[in-house]
Amino acid sequence: MRLSKAFAIFEEQPIAAASLGQVHRAQLRDGTIVAVKVQRPNIRERMREDLEALDTMAEVVERRSEFGKRHGVVAMVDEFRKALMRELDYGLEARNLRILGENLAHFENIIVPSPVKDYVTSRVLTMEYITGRKVTALGPLARMELDGAPLAEDLTRAYLHQILVDGFFHADPHPGNIFLTDDGRLAFLDLGMVAQISPGMQESLLKLVLAISEGRSEDVSELVMSMGAPRPDADPDGVRRDIAEMVLGFQGLKMREIAMGKTLFESARIAADGGYRQPRELTLLGKTLLNVDEVARRLDPEFEPNAAIRRNAAEIMRHRMIKSLSPGRLFDSLLELKGLAEKLPRRMNQLVDAIAENKLKINVDAIDEALLMEGAQKVANRITMGLMISAMIVGAALLMRIDTSFRILGYPGIAILFFFFAAVGAVWLGCNILFADIRAEKSKLKGQQQQKKRTAEPTPHR
Repeated sequence: MRLSKAFAIFEEQPIAAASLGQVHRAQLRDGTIVAVKVQRPNIRERMREDLEALDTMAEVVERRSEFGKRHGVVAMVDEFRKALMRELDYGLEARNLRILGENLAHFENIIVPSPVKDYVTSRVLTMEYITGRKVTALGPLARMELDGAPLAEDLTRAYLHQILVDGFFHADPHPGNIFLTDDGRLAFLDLGMVAQISPGMQESLLKLVLAISEGRSEDVSELVMSMGAPRPDADPDGVRRDIAEMVLGFQGLKMREIAMGKTLFESARIAADGGYRQPRELTLLGKTLLNVDEVARRLDPEFEPNAAIRRNAAEIMRHRMIKSLSPGRLFDSLLELKGLAEKLPRRMNQLVDAIAENKLKINVDAIDEALLMEGAQKVANRITMGLMISAMIVGAALLMRIDTSFRILGYPGIAILFFFFAAVGAVWLGCNILFADIRAEKSKLKGQQQQKKRTAEPTPHR
């Protein structure tokens, strides 16, 4: 469709530009002012070429450096590729605008531009036009006139709600993507990069955020370790020590000087350096909160993010409880209960019949019985050999008092023979124990090396 048929006015000079596209101001036929985001020509092909080069570099780094193996550089680049490919689909961004707008509709100081239906494709995104200024464009005089405290509070509340209640959040809230509108609200722009968090991860993140805000270093270290996947060389004591030192360094600082995002990001880095590969969500969350802290401090230099988190903890829990009691989840629980009630009588009959016919068996896989019996047999053989050697020595000592014509080196011959056999047996038993321990240690080291080799092998990447 030609521009003249789709729009009454379309300004050819862009009002904003970035690496992937640029934005034009336009007016629909019904008089509505809109912003039209247009993707740059051939940007997909150029990005694929750049990402292929980045893939090759990541494989080399992960194969040849300890940092690459510890942090999983190939997986990080693969996630980066997926995120960029999603940003190139403006249809997904329009969906993100709709979802986030609905989720944050009850925040009076937050606005999300709505996409214009039928004016969206994978390369063109038309949305509501919002007038205002970037937070980065606020001068000292404008900050003095602005009441930024409630805006910073609502910004933090909105992101806590997105992350810990909805599980769907704007993952790129840098100051250039947050607008201060003419009517004094905050607008979220550029929703190409979003993230989703599972309910289980939300529970862990809620505990982690509260532990960080209250300075509980032991809980922080245990949570970041439990959220990560331990490597063979994991050092839990080192992680606890480093996180405790980080939290101890906060003493003497004012609450507004402690950035939640930086603390979370640093905790994830310490755990990764200590041998715990962290989930992508934790790193992305640290980056997001780092940007939120920066925007909040631009709005209100005295803002304390940790105090804001503690103030809103009760509200977050209330929203989570309400969400867990939604009709859909209640019906799901009822259906599971119905299935249990239907199957319970038959299973009880099977259990009672098995008990009555003496067919009930319980398998306990606690130890390796064969390995245990083999070890016990070796111990018994060595004890028996030791007793025989001891008996020979005692018998030889008694025979030394009996005078006989058969002598060796002037001593009774039979007693000397007993002493000789006891000495040979003792030497044989000692060598057997020594060489058996050496073989066991070599086998243990070989197994550890094979495990490290399997862990260090690069993941096949297509």
